[in-house]
Amino acid sequence: MAFIRVEPVQVRVRTDWLSGRPREITWGAERLPITHLSSVREEAAAYPVITGPRTLFEVETPRARLSLTYQHRSRRWTVTGLDETRRAA
Repeated sequence: MAFIRVEPVQVRVRTDWLSGRPREITWGAERLPITHLSSVREEAAAYPVITGPRTLFEVETPRARLSLTYQHRSRRWTVTGLDETRRAA
């Protein structure tokens, strides 16, 4: 499975109060619960000066796998990658 790079789309993300893990994505009028957190990558040491540090999450939802980015300086969540093919159960 490969992620397709997409133009960053701003979304609203609900996170767990204690751990900070994403729990639900609101994309337009659609709510997508996160079923699995695949990976987390923090870019705190090497980052572009303009954007600042960020954390990348790969998550699975009932519709697709998504690559989420949280930009710490602007406190914004964006979807930067998409993979609509799901694994067979």
